[in-house]
Amino acid sequence: MSSTLIPIISKSLGINAGQIQNTINLLNEGATVPFISRYRKEATGSLDEVQIGNIQEEWKKLQELIKRREFILESIKGQDLLTPELESKINSCWNTTELEDLYLPYKPKRKTKASVAREKGLEPLAGTLMKQEITDVEGFAMRFVKGEVTDVEDALSGARDIIAEWVNERAFARNKVRQLFSRKAEISAKVVKSKADEAEKYRDYFDFAEPLKRCPSHRMLAIRRAEAEGLLRVHILLDEDEALDILDNIFVKGRNEASEQVQIAVKDAYKRLLAPSLETEFKNSSKEKADDEAIKVFAENLRQLLMAPPLGPKRVLAIDPGFRTGCKVVCLDEQGGLLSNENIYPHPPQSESGQAAAKLSRLMESYKLEAIAIGNGTAGRETEDFIQRKMHLPKGTEVYVVNEAGASIYSASKVAREEFPTYDVTVRGAVSIGRRLMDPLAELVKIDPKSIGVGQYQHDVDQNKLKQSLDNVVESTVNQVGVNLNTASKHLLTYVSGLGPKLAENIVKHRDENGAFTSRKELKKVAGLGPKAFEQSTGFLRIANGDNPLDNSAVHPESYSIVEKMAKDMGRQVSSMIGATKKLEEIDLSKYITKDVGLPTLKDIISELGKVGRDPRGKTEVFSFDPNIRKMEDLREGMILQGLVSNITKFGAFVDIGVKQDGLVHISQLANKFVSDPNGIVRLQQQVTVKVTEVDIPRKRIQLSMKDV
Repeated sequence: MSSTLIPIISKSLGINAGQIQNTINLLNEGATVPFISRYRKEATGSLDEVQIGNIQEEWKKLQELIKRREFILESIKGQDLLTPELESKINSCWNTTELEDLYLPYKPKRKTKASVAREKGLEPLAGTLMKQEITDVEGFAMRFVKGEVTDVEDALSGARDIIAEWVNERAFARNKVRQLFSRKAEISAKVVKSKADEAEKYRDYFDFAEPLKRCPSHRMLAIRRAEAEGLLRVHILLDEDEALDILDNIFVKGRNEASEQVQIAVKDAYKRLLAPSLETEFKNSSKEKADDEAIKVFAENLRQLLMAPPLGPKRVLAIDPGFRTGCKVVCLDEQGGLLSNENIYPHPPQSESGQAAAKLSRLMESYKLEAIAIGNGTAGRETEDFIQRKMHLPKGTEVYVVNEAGASIYSASKVAREEFPTYDVTVRGAVSIGRRLMDPLAELVKIDPKSIGVGQYQHDVDQNKLKQSLDNVVESTVNQVGVNLNTASKHLLTYVSGLGPKLAENIVKHRDENGAFTSRKELKKVAGLGPKAFEQSTGFLRIANGDNPLDNSAVHPESYSIVEKMAKDMGRQVSSMIGATKKLEEIDLSKYITKDVGLPTLKDIISELGKVGRDPRGKTEVFSFDPNIRKMEDLREGMILQGLVSNITKFGAFVDIGVKQDGLVHISQLANKFVSDPNGIVRLQQQVTVKVTEVDIPRKRIQLSMKDV
């Protein structure tokens, strides 16, 4: 069967059939996407993770289509209606929509107008009318006036119902109208009059219409959300006359009385059966397309959040701000371990700023704290201001504002309860804020990615697809960065290629019982970790200061012998090659090519040797908002402000400028050039300079521009 599927996938994705076959072979052997992308470039022709993931998805879809096809064949065969011609058509169909069109006439139905007419014996009349050869329609119809058929019109009406069903079920006709829908369908929305006040935030769609193919994903999702809330009535429709012209050309063959009956039936078929059916189909397909586009944006947002630069192993004072209930303060050691926790009340109603400052100063000195992390939620700006104004910080101490999205989810989770069983949610939340500064990736993997807040309408898209996509991003990012085998939590290890929850737990247990790993080889002693898991995971695990310097790199153990041979040829130790970029550039890689190892792998090895121990995420930066801007009322058009990119969408980027309401930089305002993708201009948490162009306080909207600033 694979010989049939490979060319289909190749044509669909525009990837060489050999590359696809090798990729599927590796997947079937239990290899993961990150492993194949990083360590099997010769086999795949250097396909990246996205391409490999697409191959995996297409393969899965085709397997599902084959199962559906088998079910359909069995269903039709069970009705004794499967002809050799129909079987051939079904077996050669590789499009789900076309397959369902072929099945439609044979699909078991509930009682319909057509089935009632058939029970009355009117199918022969329908068949005769369909031929459009008789001229005395009423005279012919009289033959069927008997039993439950009361008169000629009753007979003709029933016959038309049967013809309408035939028209609706004719695959060729459905496809012609479907093509028209694809080209010319219009999506329209009207407000439910009795709910106009409630629907105010959807005012842009109160009387809305545009071509369906031009409706962007964010607009589609907004309209569909409003429809689900019962605030808008939404339709996807065609110009009826144009659709009927197509159907008449197919089914109406003459100009006699029988043709007139067929024409009436065609119109009924379109309005009652075909149009509603295709409207539902296009509502579903347009929603699916919008979901896919939005999920891509959400996935990229999550990747950027996870790739945020870490502060690294420093002692941190972390603050979860609050007004009435005070600020929860925790002190963390270099590994994120909890040293102490306190409460301070620097803000109204208590306003104990002097006592709070004194307490923080004592903590800073007692625990030798090197940095301060402040959550960006309620009272975040005020707490940052209090720290800067009231405290005399030790030289070199930096104050960071940390995105706390999802911290409350973590603090109440099973993971947090396992880590801190004797502390309440406020302590856990503050710990999470501090750890996010030290290593965002290691902390964020403990939270359901959907809870981090990856974009607008994330709750409106297909939740299973969203979860799968975001989980893939977490796995990809964890393996791209690499994981310290001796400090990683079981939650972080879970996402390492080839591991999973059970092996991650076994690794931590082995580490606790036997001490730190000194080499990657020791992984083979972990309970349940066999040769396949070792192969898939070991290249993504790091051991700093271990027995072999290559254990702290992305060089896979299967390639150690290559590095050792290079070192021997150069008359050097392996350790002296690390970071020696000029010497590495002099190596003639062609000398080390074998039947299994080609230039892609050798180039990766050289690149990795030049940067062993370097974090690909870079270094975190300090940022402060304008101290004079606190609320929307403080904003004026023309102001130039510093901000942080908080969200990226297809239509632009949202920027936090410190007023608790993010402003929008529309895609047309991102740069002094045409921008097709905002991700090409900005990244999440990037510091940007913006100009205020419009402030709409009633609608809580701020328009910003990055042009000419």
